[in-house]
Formats: sequence, C-alpha cells, structure tokens
Amino acid sequence: MNPLRLLPLSLALSAVFCAPVHAQSLLQLVDAARGYDTVWQAAKLQLDAASSRAEQARAGLLPSVGLSAGVSRANTEVTRPPVDFSGSAQNVGLSASQPLYRPANRINFQQGQRGIDVARAQLDAATQDLLVRVSQAYFDVLAAQDTLTFVQAQKAAVSEQLASAKRNFEVGTSTVTDSREAQARYDLVIAQEIAAENDLRVKKLALDQLVGITGTHPVALAQPVQLPSVQPDDVAAWVQTAQDQQPGVRQAQIALDIARLETRKAGTGHLPTVDLQAGYNIARNPNGTVTTPGMNSRTNNASVGVALNLPLFAGFAVQNRIKETLALEEKAQADLETTRRNVAQATRAAFFGVQSGQGQVRALEAAEASSQSALDANKLGYQVGVRINIDVLNAQSQLFQTKRDLAQARYNVLLGTLKLRQAAGSLSEDDVAAINRLLLQP
Repeated sequence: MNPLRLLPLSLALSAVFCAPVHAQSLLQLVDAARGYDTVWQAAKLQLDAASSRAEQARAGLLPSVGLSAGVSRANTEVTRPPVDFSGSAQNVGLSASQPLYRPANRINFQQGQRGIDVARAQLDAATQDLLVRVSQAYFDVLAAQDTLTFVQAQKAAVSEQLASAKRNFEVGTSTVTDSREAQARYDLVIAQEIAAENDLRVKKLALDQLVGITGTHPVALAQPVQLPSVQPDDVAAWVQTAQDQQPGVRQAQIALDIARLETRKAGTGHLPTVDLQAGYNIARNPNGTVTTPGMNSRTNNASVGVALNLPLFAGFAVQNRIKETLALEEKAQADLETTRRNVAQATRAAFFGVQSGQGQVRALEAAEASSQSALDANKLGYQVGVRINIDVLNAQSQLFQTKRDLAQARYNVLLGTLKLRQAAGSLSEDDVAAINRLLLQP
C-alpha cells in the first residue's frame, strides 16, 4: 500500500492521539488575548473615559451650589468725633445657581454623548481587529506545523527513494546518477526541514506573545473540512453593510455630527444666557459696628432672582469662530466620504479574495488527486524501467508542494471570511465560534 495515500489520515490521527492535553482552541485563545492584549484594553479604557467626560458635560445643565464663610477683624479710628473701635466680623453664605437658558451647555452635553459613541465604535474596531489578529496568528502556526509535517513526510519518502536507488546501483540495474540525484534531493529536504522548524518556532512565539500564554498548542482543523460559503453571495450587499456599520465609517459619521454641533455652539455666542440665582447670607458682628459699638448684631439676608447676560460685541470673535467651524464641518464631510470609499474598496477586495480562495481550494484539491496519480504512475514506471529516479523525486516534490498549498489555501479562505466581515463591520465572536467548530473536537 502506498504510504502517501495514508498521509492525510495519519496526520489527522496523529493530531488526535499525539496532541497535548493542554491544546487550546481558537475561542480559548481569543478569550486569553482579550485579557492580555493592551491594544484592546486601551480601547476599553478609552470608552470608560469618554463616559466620564460626557458626565462632566452634563454638569453644565445642573444646578451649582457653593458655601462661603469668613472671619475678619478691623481697627477703626475716627478723629471727629473721636472714635476708636476694634471689632470682628463673621459671615457665612450659601449660593445656588440653576442655568435656565444656556444653549452652549446643552450642545456640550450632546457632544459628550456623541463622544461615547465614538469610543464605542473604536472599541468595536479594536475587538474585531483582535479577533482577526488572533485568528491570523493561530492559522499561521497551523500552516507552519503542516509545512513541517509535509517536509518530514517528504524527507521519509526521499530517504526511501535514496535507499532504493543505492540498492539498484549495487545490483547494476541503475546508474550512479540516480543515487546522486536522490542524495541531492535528500540534502535539499533537510535544509527545508530546518527552515520549517525555525518558522514554526517563530510563529508559535508570535502567538504566545499575542495571547499571553507560553507554549500554546493550537487545535488543528478536522479532516475532511467543509469550508463555509459566503452569504450573501453579492458584493453590493457587503459594500452596503460596510457603509452602514463599519466602525471607521461610524466614527467618521459621528465626527461630522460633532462638527455640526460645534457650528451650532459657535452660533450661540450671540445669544443671551439666563440663570436662576438664589442666596442666603448671615453676617455677625460680636463687638458691634462703628456706629453701634459694643452692640452684638446679626444680619440675615436671603435673595432670589434671575440674571440675564446679553453679549453685544466681542471683536468679531463669534463670526470668525463660525467660519472656522463651517470649514471644519466641510472637512469632516470630506473625511466621511473618503472613509466610505476606502471601506467600499476594502470590502470588494476582501469579497473577491474569498471567492478566489475558494476557487483555489477546489483547484488544489483536484491537483492533489492528479499529483497523487502522477506519483503512482512514475513509481510504477520506475519499477519497470520506463522512468528514472528524478521523475519519481519530482513527482513526490510536486505532491507535497500541492498538499502544503492546499492546506494554506484553506486557512486563507477561513481568514479571508473573517477579514471580509471585518471590512463590512459585522465581525463578531459568533463568526469565530463558527470556525472553531471546524477544529478537531476533544
């Protein structure tokens, strides 16, 4: 029986029985990264800060209350009539103010609420980016493991072919050329194995660094695997979704809303402000006053009223501020359009990239079967003397290259699906969970 035909089965079985008990699934590593990744944590803290900042803006709509108190002592001398008075004064006061009409404060509050929406969109973008980064590192490790496995399998096959060529040369049924060609191919595979081992080591370190776990062991894909299809299968629908909910577009739209509010706030520089004010003050003179020395006195004063402030002229500052905000509003509109165009282009590229990847997988699956048939034919031809050793070696190399390319293409399709949803702004942990179900289950 041809050992190459059993390679996919042996890989799957070895993944099941030889995998470490502490192997991690994709979802497990995503959860670990969320508690370790500083980029995501910074976005989460930014949202917390934006919420507190919005509450600060709310203060401009609420009443303010102040308490004041003081003690003083004065010495007064009057020449005519002669009076020499020394006494102390004590006072305490409570004042309160409630804005009745301050349009700028209302707009500040609205801008604070929109600031929360900006921070929330930034957190959504950071979350989606984290999901893609972990998935990318995860499948990079799996691809490096596959490459090493295929190279080692190719080394075993080339070693067997080298031994066969040497035996045939010893008995005189082949030339020394076959042995030298097999030896050269074996030496090449050894170099490829060293490079594959180093690449796997580097990819594992990158995954460890991302999720904060030392010695990660990703769970491999189950075989055979049925790759998910893209739904809906319409690029226009994906572009429309991206332009509606992609975090970058949402941030640009909110920035435009904030710029419009800033223009409205600049226009309030001509408007009056109205405040309701109230106060209660107590003044006490234990030693009396200059006019009533020695007489303990106390004065209680309560007041309530409405204060109106109407700006008349501010050196054209308000007019120029309005011009500035109008220009910034137009800039925000242009930035929004630029973002929409870039998002649409990225979404189209991601959509067609997934479609291309799925086509490559189908083509490579057919190429794998053809390469296996070609290898079987070359080995049979070599045994009957119509093929030479280099033909078999080339067929083996082509088969393993095809297997490696097929595994990489499958990973690219899975990652491409996640990146498409990221480009459209709809990527969530449920999408990662769907891919996680394609892995070997414990």
